[in-house]
Amino acid sequence: MSTWSGIRKRMESEYLAESLKGDISYFATSYSRSPDHEGRAAIRYKGKEIIKGCYYYNWTKAASFPKDEKYERRMSQEFAYMDDTAIKLGVFDQTCFYRAFDEFDNQSIEKSLCSENLLVRIFAVLDRRVGKRKLISMKETMENEDDTFKEFFAIRMNAEGI
Repeated sequence: MSTWSGIRKRMESEYLAESLKGDISYFATSYSRSPDHEGRAAIRYKGKEIIKGCYYYNWTKAASFPKDEKYERRMSQEFAYMDDTAIKLGVFDQTCFYRAFDEFDNQSIEKSLCSENLLVRIFAVLDRRVGKRKLISMKETMENEDDTFKEFFAIRMNAEGI
């Protein structure tokens, strides 16, 4: 796995759509003074953190998860199950970013747009390989998407002038 600075450079210079450069930034850190070196991660739009997560939220916000069909999966997986609920609660950290980038980087953009991991889908919708025609065709299926994904989709659509 690459270093965070290498991952961030690739995400912001190689993958990010031209219309979003300077507006979207990715952030991840681990705290060296923390006993387990865990940290936090975020995606920023014009300096404001749109989504943010911290390792310690995994423990402090675990009781906030709805007891739905995904609950057992969330509690049994080693890494957070990344859906809209996990994103809104901030139950992810830098490791989730690294894993999402690894998945995103090692598959086609079409597979990334259909990924079960919401972070991967967000990375994909902000990607330069997703053109205006694809964005317009995706607009028809947005009612089935998570709120967080819709927010990033709207950011991309506005940046493209659609």
